[in-house]
Parts: sequence; structure tokens; C-alpha cells
Amino acid sequence: MVGAYARLVENHSLPRTAAFFDLDKTVIAKSSTLTFSKSFYQGGLINRRDVLRTAYVQFVFLAGGADHDQMERMREYLSALCKGWNVQQVRELVAETLHDLIDPIIYDEAASLIEEHHTAGRDVVIVSTSGAEVVEPIGELLGADRVVATRMIVGSDGCFTGEVEYYAYGPTKAEAIKELAKSEGYDLTRCFAYSDSATDIPMLESVGHPYAVNPDRSLRREAVAREWPILVFNRPVPLKKRLPAFSLPPRPALLAAAAVGAAAATAGLVWYAGRRARRQSVSTSEAFARI
Repeated sequence: MVGAYARLVENHSLPRTAAFFDLDKTVIAKSSTLTFSKSFYQGGLINRRDVLRTAYVQFVFLAGGADHDQMERMREYLSALCKGWNVQQVRELVAETLHDLIDPIIYDEAASLIEEHHTAGRDVVIVSTSGAEVVEPIGELLGADRVVATRMIVGSDGCFTGEVEYYAYGPTKAEAIKELAKSEGYDLTRCFAYSDSATDIPMLESVGHPYAVNPDRSLRREAVAREWPILVFNRPVPLKKRLPAFSLPPRPALLAAAAVGAAAATAGLVWYAGRRARRQSVSTSEAFARI
């Protein structure tokens, strides 16, 4: 089946197309980085006060989204927080708890959309402000083809320095998408993009088919004004329930990493050829009719 699908995509007429997905509150119901705070506490990376503070930040994030200033403060806080963390330890903690923490909060509607786009022969690209070492394993879990994420600088001792090398946020996301379009041959006028935040307007307006998903107030106003479709995702369903035959890859294969340069703090542009998830053609809403 994999070989047959590869041949199908290989023969797909150019120019190629892609679907770009923001991650937090678009594909999953929470902040990807902050979700791992308990794991980092148990691993000795943060203390109880840090756990309480990240819980508060998560609450603010879920209650109404975060504007530019809040995201900047979050980035600064998380950058300082992860300074000195051993990268390999972070990767192992994320790998050990990835399925327990992330699998249950994946939106059923988003997973179905990813399947629909793959069935249509499009690449799926996760574009997230969270850290690459957190986003890459999640992207693999979702069957994404590529990932664009923030990345932190790692010192010669194998620990985060607290400095940001690349910040995937706002206009930077749109720039990364345009660079990918050049290197991969995507026709952006035929591509799709999905996000919940007004900070991603540059990304949304760079494609021909933008969608506002669970939009914050600012993005909702913009979507209404521009007549962009608005989608509501509210059914987190574990992949095992969606796909009874779904089997998890062995743990060592998941040590793709877990830097917490975070829901606004890590850095780096990363793309990789991801493991394709099981493909199914599932129509879940009228939005799929345009796919």
C-alpha cells in the first residue's frame, strides 16, 4: 500500500500543493509545549512554582488566545526557563509521554482534514511556534510530511543556552512557507492554511484557501471581513479510537526530540519527510468539499 501511494503522489501533476496547519488549538486542543510541563517537573527540569505558572499560562492561552505582547512574554519566560536543560533528556521525556499527553487532545476534525488532504495528493506541513523537539514527534504522530518550528541554540555541552536561533512566529511563518513553496514547487494559490490566531494572518493570506479554526476575536473579525471560512473543531478523539488498527511506533523511533523553545519560545526551521499515517477518505464537514 505504501508503494502504491508513493507512485500515486509521484505521478501527481505539477505544480504541487500543500496544506499548512498551525498546531496549538488548531490540530490539538492545548499548547503543545505547556502540555509537557508535568513531565518536565517529574523529570526534575522545573519546580512546583514553574508548574503552577505554566498552568496559568495554559489557562490564559485556552481562555481567549494570546495576543502579540502575551506571546512575546511567554517566549521570554519559556526561553529563560529551559536554559541549561539537557537536550537529550528533554527528547526522552517527550518520547516517553508523547502518546499519553498528545494523542487524547488531537481534534478529530483536524485529523480527518489531514487525511483528506493526503488523499487529495497534498503534502501536510505543521507550522508551529512551539519548539522543534516538541513539534517534530507530534508531526510524525500525525503523519505530517514536513514541520516548520522554532529552534533553540544548543551549546557544546548539549544543553539549551536560552537563546533563540529561529523564531517561527507571525510573518516568519509566512516567509518559511514561501521558501518551502520555492524548494518544493508548491503553488501557493492552490494551497490551504489553517490557524486559530490573528498572529497567523500573514500565513493565512499567503495561500489561496485560508481557514480560521476556533479563531480568537481578532482573527474572527478578520475572517468575516475577508470572507474566509470559519471552522469549529471541538472533538478531541484519540487516534486509536478513530483508527482501530492504528499501532504506535516503537519508542526508540519516537526519540525525534523535545525542545521546549515553546509555544512562543524555541527556534528553528525544520522540515523532514514524516511517516505517513494511515490514509482514509473521510468527509466530516462541508469544508472538505473544497479539498
